[in-house]
Amino acid sequence: MEILTSLLYMLNEMSPYILLGFLIAGVIHAFIPQRTMARHLSGTGTSAVVKAALAGVPLPLCSCGVLPTAIGLRRKGASRAASTSFMIATPQTGVDSIAATWSMLGPTFAILRPIAALVTAIGGGWLVGRTERKSRPEVCALTEEEASESSDIRKSFAEKVALSLRYGFIELVGSIGGWLVTGLIIAALITVYVPDDFFEVFGKHPLPAMLCVLIVAIPMYICATGSIPIAMSLMLKGLSPGTALVMLMAGPAANFASFALIRREMGTRSAVLYIVSVAVGAIAFGLAIDYLLPSSLFDISHAAAGCHRHMAGLNIFGTICSAILIALLIFTFIKNHRKHKIDMSQQTLELIVTGMNCPHCQASVAKAIRGVEGVTDVSVDLASGVTQIEGNADPDKISQAVREAGFDIAAK
Repeated sequence: MEILTSLLYMLNEMSPYILLGFLIAGVIHAFIPQRTMARHLSGTGTSAVVKAALAGVPLPLCSCGVLPTAIGLRRKGASRAASTSFMIATPQTGVDSIAATWSMLGPTFAILRPIAALVTAIGGGWLVGRTERKSRPEVCALTEEEASESSDIRKSFAEKVALSLRYGFIELVGSIGGWLVTGLIIAALITVYVPDDFFEVFGKHPLPAMLCVLIVAIPMYICATGSIPIAMSLMLKGLSPGTALVMLMAGPAANFASFALIRREMGTRSAVLYIVSVAVGAIAFGLAIDYLLPSSLFDISHAAAGCHRHMAGLNIFGTICSAILIALLIFTFIKNHRKHKIDMSQQTLELIVTGMNCPHCQASVAKAIRGVEGVTDVSVDLASGVTQIEGNADPDKISQAVREAGFDIAAK
């Protein structure tokens, strides 16, 4: 019963802000084209790195959602430095998690969290940029994907509003809902079962606590919003605000999946600098919070009192928002489960296409493969030639389509 009470309290406090964040996220997605972002992230200079960080901070993409977005920007001409900056800033925070942070951890955390993400992202992008060879981007014809985005710009206002609602309250809820529920459950378990004096040993020595949290947080796969109740529970058990910030930064920003994909797409050096930037940035900001700012700015005693309220004390508005959020979670879970059953019947084929020299070639290969019966999705990497095809199409027909388009397939 105590676990349920803690869960309901945290959910009631967060749900109004989470729903507001989902709405804002949908508006950003519908009214700001990705092509516009990619155009500003080309080049290896500091300007592109700063723009990438500024673009990433408000976007409500978790560590799993940011991977295809960042790689897509990279393949559209964004530099390694800008792509790394975007990948560091984006999963750490977003309009949804900023709102939820304000509700659970107070305004100071809500302000410092995006600032920490911004500074860390700029630093990490700058380090990668120092090792990146400058080159002039090749100007080419409009790709098929860009043409599709251009058609999205011509949508009417009503269509964009509908897209905002669908993306914010269906697609985004489906992508981060599981991690949000996981975070709430972990937080409730910590609140109820971890003794209040468990972390007393770290009371006057926050650095060892930060290192321990960092070791746990880096491989952890959790979204920015889902990390909030965990950080709150750790603070209620005696850990410092700086240690909680380490969880808020490292948990969403760094994990093995991100490291593996960055290593594949941008090289081992970029992947190592990515992890190091997140770790060093989290520790640096954590220590600054604990030693330079008064602890009164991070008082969450209201949360401690709220976690022990009885069911009758829960506010009506929060309960209504929680019911809406739970309904959305259930709906998207059923929807994703049905989609997963359909996807299980499909295969993924990987080929290496040679002869591509520009984005126009890349679009031609993708168009030729999509025309093969049974193909449901195609991803073509211009730099490496790696082409991933989903569906149940005949591999021989795919190879024939690629050759007819004027390209060839390398033997693995």
